[in-house]
Amino acid sequence: MLIKNARIVTPETTFTGVVEVREGRIHSVEEGTTQAPEAIDWEGDHLLPGLVELHTDNLEKHLAPRPGVLWNTQAAFVIHDAQVAAAGITTVFDALAIGERDSVGLRSRKVQSECAQTLLDTAASGLLRSDHFLHLRCEVATHDAVDAFAEMSDHPLLRLVSVMDHTPGQRQWHDPVQFRRYHERNGKLSEDKWLETLAEMKAQQDAYAHPHRREIVAMSRARGLPLASHDDTSLDHVEEAVRDGVSLSEFPTTLAAARAAREKSIAVIMGAPNIVRGGSHSGNVAAADLAREDALDILSSDYVPSSLLQAAFQLHKEIGWPLSKAVSTVSWAPAQSVGLTDRGGIRPGLRADLVRVAVRPGMPPVPRATYLEGQRIA
Repeated sequence: MLIKNARIVTPETTFTGVVEVREGRIHSVEEGTTQAPEAIDWEGDHLLPGLVELHTDNLEKHLAPRPGVLWNTQAAFVIHDAQVAAAGITTVFDALAIGERDSVGLRSRKVQSECAQTLLDTAASGLLRSDHFLHLRCEVATHDAVDAFAEMSDHPLLRLVSVMDHTPGQRQWHDPVQFRRYHERNGKLSEDKWLETLAEMKAQQDAYAHPHRREIVAMSRARGLPLASHDDTSLDHVEEAVRDGVSLSEFPTTLAAARAAREKSIAVIMGAPNIVRGGSHSGNVAAADLAREDALDILSSDYVPSSLLQAAFQLHKEIGWPLSKAVSTVSWAPAQSVGLTDRGGIRPGLRADLVRVAVRPGMPPVPRATYLEGQRIA
């Protein structure tokens, strides 16, 4: 494939030029144009590297399309995959939450284990469009977090582990009122039920959070798996992450925690929906504020696949970042952070994971075509 008249975004700069693809790899990248008759004219559209997503809960929307409704896992994976490919995402880490607080619901151990196996089976079938890996999100303040992790720790597609504690009064939910408001979306909790829930979660945290985090961190490091902390709020949280050998800080809730992580060479991940919406849905620090302070490295689409591309362009237009730097937060930086050195940029020798993006006044950027190793997938 030979592409001309494309606005090429590399990890370093942006220019109009020509890209040649041979055998699934980028063969050459040059400024200017070509008169070769086989060249495809992209008519000034942007040529971006395929987006790399490290943490998406999007699968859950297809697994549970309504409260209390559990869908077929294979069907959920296929439509989730189609959606991320259409959003320009060519590499996706599907986040499965382990550590059971609901024995029959979406995040029950049974459902999450089934999803891990379905991911393996569906990927092996060759029917998925994008490259999929597994990200295990470990809820350490639960009775079975270690057992569930041990069960899945040798999954062939496991490439990232995060340790998290969503107990009210901690980290993301440092304000228990925000936790209650969020979890009352589908029904009102009585005051007695709320106090009972709070007491149960606090008891589990006291019993399990610290020892389970230690065990999961040890098992992850023994397997050479990249580690992420989750919702760091204080300097103590960051120091704990440093001791654990964490390389990624997912969704720090304060500017102080984000700055401290960067000072310790821990990459900061924030949610792209936070950028698009103009703030956090749970009342924590705005990702745009971290961007203005240059305390942001990577964006994650989290629960909206299309937000990844939109947020990168907002960093460019609204925060004033160079487009190359903004796009790196959704391609080059996440790929490098987990050791995927063969993708994430428009450079000779890298995989030809590409996205054609139309940018029009007054509209969000629109992914017109997505390519994985030179083959169109959306």
